[in-house]
Amino acid sequence: MSGVLQVGSYTFHSRLIVGTGKYASNEIMREAIGESGTELVTVALRRVNLNNPGEPSLLDFIPDNVRILPNTAGCHTTEEALNVARLAKAAGIGTLVKLEIIGDQDLLWPDPVATLEATKILVQEGFTVMVYTTPDPVLAKYLDQAGAHAIMPLGSPIGSGQGVLDVEAIQRFKHRVSVPVIVDAGIGSPQDASLAMETGADGVLINTAIAHAKDPSLMARAMKLAVEAGRLGFEAGRMPKRQQAEASSPTAGMVGR
Repeated sequence: MSGVLQVGSYTFHSRLIVGTGKYASNEIMREAIGESGTELVTVALRRVNLNNPGEPSLLDFIPDNVRILPNTAGCHTTEEALNVARLAKAAGIGTLVKLEIIGDQDLLWPDPVATLEATKILVQEGFTVMVYTTPDPVLAKYLDQAGAHAIMPLGSPIGSGQGVLDVEAIQRFKHRVSVPVIVDAGIGSPQDASLAMETGADGVLINTAIAHAKDPSLMARAMKLAVEAGRLGFEAGRMPKRQQAEASSPTAGMVGR
């Protein structure tokens, strides 16, 4: 797969980002991460005990060659998200962060006002901010102007497996922002991942579809191949759609015509 995913100063050869939640065990999670080929995994810091570094932790099961992307999952206010991001920095995890602030608990829908406010502050503090957001192109422009390093519109509600409900939203984002567009949330199958990539997404983030598969490792590998195929299809450029059939072979000169 040609090209790389560039997020701020960070370079990734894989365009698949994998989550670490919902697995039956940490061992299954580690195996799935390996099969996915990802170089970046999200970790909800509220699930990790950073106060006792000597105790066994989820972080111990993440391969050494995979970067940790701390996220602010579970936060509902700007201040909560800022505190979690700052904690990750203080703990030595780094300044690359996925910003997520929930405004509706039933839908796990992002709060656009708090998200924009937190983005501005974190960027000013030197964080590389990947922002989980609604599929709103106007908000995307404001986040881009605020200095977000990647914009991550949801495909459908988190964990729903409904796929990308508004595929054209990817193109609307791509035409309006200067940073990578990474589809986050709702992908349920390799078909969904491939479609997102073929439509022009720079990457996808997948958690539940892998963790809740009957065979998470096999699904992780399937998602890896789907992302690669979708990206190659996008770069190759698909044929135009037509209303009528067009013969694959020339008909001029054929006997009987």
